[in-house]
Amino acid sequence: MFWWRNEVRPGVSVAFTDTGAGNLALHVGDNPEQVMARRVRLARSAGLGVRQFQYMDQVHGNTVEFIAAHGPGPTADAMVSTATDSSHSGLAGAAQPLAVMVADCVPVVMVGVDASHKAVIAVAHAGRPGVASAVVPATVAEMRHRGASDIHAWLGPSICGSCYEVPEQLRAEVADLVPATWSTSSWDTPALDLPAGVTAQLASLDVPVEYSGQCTLENDSLFSYRRDSRTGRFAGLVWTHD
Repeated sequence: MFWWRNEVRPGVSVAFTDTGAGNLALHVGDNPEQVMARRVRLARSAGLGVRQFQYMDQVHGNTVEFIAAHGPGPTADAMVSTATDSSHSGLAGAAQPLAVMVADCVPVVMVGVDASHKAVIAVAHAGRPGVASAVVPATVAEMRHRGASDIHAWLGPSICGSCYEVPEQLRAEVADLVPATWSTSSWDTPALDLPAGVTAQLASLDVPVEYSGQCTLENDSLFSYRRDSRTGRFAGLVWTHD
């Protein structure tokens, strides 16, 4: 069910799902009841108890929403939540668990801590438009507005710079905004390296990347829109423990 999962700080876990968890998106023509059942199973597998992951209506923009409690999914491409209290671990207050869905875009998960040693968590959907419009820097800014310091990032599986072929003009336009995205495909055509672009944006903000996943197009155990436009979505997840 999980492609990668780890307790990245005491009381805070990050995970990325694979096709074993099934499609988690409601907008790709799948049976909604089955999608919701998969989401419930995923939450149980993460040990959330009665809590659920908050998903969002992603639109390839740069809007960041603060989420205090589970509710209707916001129209946004990033979310931030904070722990409401501390436990013996110092980080395990009840922040709202967060989810971001992708099938080639970069799922970005971030974890920081505020002055009271409470967790500040975030997710961001960094596709080509989001990287170009700085959704990840906007998310870091919101985390810091909420008091976060010592922020670290985890980048889930996404299409790599050797596989993400784009027209020459599009490569030039995006690379003009984020130079690190300039790439060439393995068959020597114009391409974009979105993970490199996100990593560079984070580095400029002094946010280290602790993990970067493999290429979605090259792995059949991950959904890839480039490989199959009628595909599902996997998720990047972050949650605090009770």
